[in-house]
Amino acid sequence: MSVLRQTFESLGFFGVRTFLGSGNVVFETRAKDVAPLEKTIESGLRQALGYSVPVFIRTHAQLREIVASEPFDKSLVLDADVNIIFLAHNLDQKDRAKLMALTTGTDRFHVHGREVYWWRRKKPGTSLFSTVPLAKVLSEPFTIRSTNTIRRLVAKWP
Repeated sequence: MSVLRQTFESLGFFGVRTFLGSGNVVFETRAKDVAPLEKTIESGLRQALGYSVPVFIRTHAQLREIVASEPFDKSLVLDADVNIIFLAHNLDQKDRAKLMALTTGTDRFHVHGREVYWWRRKKPGTSLFSTVPLAKVLSEPFTIRSTNTIRRLVAKWP
């Protein structure tokens, strides 16, 4: 995680902190437009790590909105996990249709902007959560975080 922090600092960001071991980086910037920041960070990470890493920036306000969102009926969430799939862009109609075709009794999806809320229920009779072939249906890079991770991130840096 120190490589991530050092890379962000070398790119001119300040207040850089890493969170958990999954590539979450909190930083401050005076920039208002995140699209060029994502490209700058991707380029810096490619140089530092030697391979491409997609970057998905969300502001603190956007993360608070994600935490506050309740796209599924509360009674459904009691025996399931809700994960957030972060995308760089809104899904096009084709990818959206392919994603929705993955809906089952153990998986449901709700698309909102550049986020997909994924309701994952344990498979009946097992302790395993359902998995779906997301990489086969989404034509762009994505990353997944649990709602608990996002809640902890928002709470840690209010």
